Amino acid sequence: MFSQQPIPDHVPEELVRPDFPFIFGLTTDKDPFEDFAMQVHEGPDIIYAPHAYPGGTPAWVPRRMDILRGIYLDTEHFSSTDFSPFSKLVGGSWINSPAELDPPQHGPFRQMVNPAFTPKAMAALEGKIRDYAIGYIDAFAERGECEFMSEFAFEFPIRVFMELMGLPQDRVAEFMEWEMNLLHNHDMSKIAEATRNVLDYLGQEIDDRRSHPRDDLITFGVQGRIDGRPLTQDELLGFMFNLFIGGLDTVSTNMGLHFRYLGANVEDQQFLRANPAEIPNAIDELMRAYGAVTTFRTCKKEIEIAGVRFLPGDKVAMSTTLAGRDPAEFDDPAAVRLNRRPRHVGFGFGIHTCAGMHLARRELRIAMEEFLARIPDFRIAPGHTVNYHLGMIQPVALPLVWNPAG
Repeated sequence: MFSQQPIPDHVPEELVRPDFPFIFGLTTDKDPFEDFAMQVHEGPDIIYAPHAYPGGTPAWVPRRMDILRGIYLDTEHFSSTDFSPFSKLVGGSWINSPAELDPPQHGPFRQMVNPAFTPKAMAALEGKIRDYAIGYIDAFAERGECEFMSEFAFEFPIRVFMELMGLPQDRVAEFMEWEMNLLHNHDMSKIAEATRNVLDYLGQEIDDRRSHPRDDLITFGVQGRIDGRPLTQDELLGFMFNLFIGGLDTVSTNMGLHFRYLGANVEDQQFLRANPAEIPNAIDELMRAYGAVTTFRTCKKEIEIAGVRFLPGDKVAMSTTLAGRDPAEFDDPAAVRLNRRPRHVGFGFGIHTCAGMHLARRELRIAMEEFLARIPDFRIAPGHTVNYHLGMIQPVALPLVWNPAG
């Protein structure tokens, strides 16, 4: 599928793992967490994988939580700039902002963004988010079954996101198609086509808000100021593209993984129905056990970590999947303990901690509260083998079944 790129001379042969399983754009019927993550943890603290970066580019892969946290914080040696392939694929001059900004540019941009995503601002959306969740669940509750990914995990958070952005609700299916090609396709031409579609659409919406401002996030960006000046067109496109990626996939992905677990563990469903106040703690544990996201850094200054020499230009894959299953950080990491209260990195760490995490937590909590309140004990449909997208780890489909009579 990918041509093998040469392994740099400074990479020890014994650290090269050509069998590294987490390859963007592929799917698997294996369990990425039980079968893959724990297998990687049997090796060295840091490995080198020939296909760890989107498009088949090699990268260093730290598997230890403490090493990941150190790299997250080390902006002197590691850069976030250009970690995603989207702008380069279409010859763009923008980057995903503020996710791909380094200090000192990152601070003022993040300061501009933060007021839109404070806990107070997100709390004001509680009623509307709950209404959306209830509407979707009630539509299939009496049927006794649903395909959770397409009927709820994608549609529900996307509808919330589109409301925040001021985008038309009747284009949900089109946006979902773009998102799938952006994040789950290994065909670079398809990724590039989806990138252009998103950019063209967002550019039109930005132009519209300049003339017709509204109470939405696109207008917020258009009217935003960084050190007293308005955002450039590239900064606006990068900001909106970053929101598009985060808003259309991250919550859906985590929700799918959490309900895959609950569908296979009815006793934990029952515990959470009886103890709904424990749902926030349960979500933290599920985000630890089922970390889905890999982001990237580029080495910009030579450094040695855990005996490994990083040189400028080296890519680093920051896998929350591996961090959450690190046996040096978590006792019996394969076990899900809903009262564990772990310090996970599911929303990132350091200056690039996800700006939208308060919204994401609210959506995940409300989805679980309302689903468990309205749907009796549910299971994964008998005979179904869950397939997963790799890269951003996500169930391809998740058919759930229950007895409507309870």
